[in-house]
Amino acid sequence: MRILIVEDEEALSLGLKFNFEQEGYEVLLAGDGPAALQIFHTSVPRIDLIILDLMLPGMSGYEICSAVRSVNKLVPIIILSARMLVEDRMHAFDVGADQYITKPFALPELLNRVRNLLERYRTILTDAVSTGPSSDPVISATFSFGNVRIDFQSFEVYVDDKKFSLTTLEMQLLRYFIEHEGEVLSRHRILEEVWDQSADVTTRTIDNFVLRLRKVLEPDSARPRYILSVRGTGYRFLSGNSKP
Repeated sequence: MRILIVEDEEALSLGLKFNFEQEGYEVLLAGDGPAALQIFHTSVPRIDLIILDLMLPGMSGYEICSAVRSVNKLVPIIILSARMLVEDRMHAFDVGADQYITKPFALPELLNRVRNLLERYRTILTDAVSTGPSSDPVISATFSFGNVRIDFQSFEVYVDDKKFSLTTLEMQLLRYFIEHEGEVLSRHRILEEVWDQSADVTTRTIDNFVLRLRKVLEPDSARPRYILSVRGTGYRFLSGNSKP
């Protein structure tokens, strides 16, 4: 698997390169945005995961992440940044980051996140090329309920005649709800199974993502019928396609 590390602090990037190569990964380095995008667009074989700093010369990590997402919705992106504000984290998720780790960080945690994201990436790619009918909504290319149709390959949701594009994490959370339809899902369970129990992600972040999904899916987001709140616990998804 091929990892692109975008970091202008040379000692850190070389240290990460060494440790990832010890794990069997191929590693490419870039010290700024233009170099990173050039590598990403021309790399053969393709880049399988990006580790991205936010504070870079000439072009921010947010801009790089957004540029990558404009052409590739699936490749995992981990933000590695000294910025600790919730606003920074939410902005990173808004432009398509999958994970956000603050510096200083524990190397075993980063390695574990990389392994988990790459395994999830392989699974999504397998599902995307899967052909033939299936009753499993995650394997199927699309899933519909009410007046909503979800296209997992394009990261698009159609509500009547309106089209909405979801971020990577929004689609992952929606897929997770669909996979576990009818179950009461605690915020901590979602953190563990969608965000790999990240200490950098708070339960408030999940609530913000749910609010955004409701604005897209629900006829009245103030009175949800699909993503229901379970007081003191978390959420429950009901599509209406089957009995809860």
